[in-house]
Amino acid sequence: MTKNTQDKLAIRELIENWAVWRDGLQWDRFETVWHKDGQMWATWFQGTYKEFIKVSKAGYAKGTIVHHMLGGTSIDIKGRRAVAQTKMTISQRLPFKGVVCDVTCFGRFYDFLEKRKGRWGLVLRRLTYEKDRLDPLDPSARLKLDNKLLQKFPVGYRHLAYLQTQFGYKVKPDLPGLDGPATDALYAQGAAWLKGKALT
Repeated sequence: MTKNTQDKLAIRELIENWAVWRDGLQWDRFETVWHKDGQMWATWFQGTYKEFIKVSKAGYAKGTIVHHMLGGTSIDIKGRRAVAQTKMTISQRLPFKGVVCDVTCFGRFYDFLEKRKGRWGLVLRRLTYEKDRLDPLDPSARLKLDNKLLQKFPVGYRHLAYLQTQFGYKVKPDLPGLDGPATDALYAQGAAWLKGKALT
């Protein structure tokens, strides 16, 4: 097995562990996939991984249930640095005006990784949000959405953002989708990372 293959296997295992341990509330194990300066950027949160754990615990205590399903992964490695893109689906369950709903969002994890002291770890996790949908658990329930608020968010995570906003989260309105300037900027950031430049 080549060194490149070993590194790719280690990175893929890290990405899978992130999803299993985060969704399984295994926070002590979840911490091990990050480097100490690791950061997480999502619709409702941008900050350190330690802060992410804290607010995730608080959200679960208030009734938020989140699951991540993973698909294929593409990994680019240059020296001790790597960028990985992984197809993923976020499923989040939240109450909305007395109706429990599932919102499902399809996109990609876009990960900045580095090998330090022989161990790969996450330095930054970004996401692309490409399409989503909102479904009440009770199929007979009718949801009345504020269309003006709904249209404030990009099409890739419009319903996810809407529900998170109703739950009290402040949602970032300009995150990358399938294409567009924000996505181009993310790809440029990934290319710069592989060239040894600092994250900005």
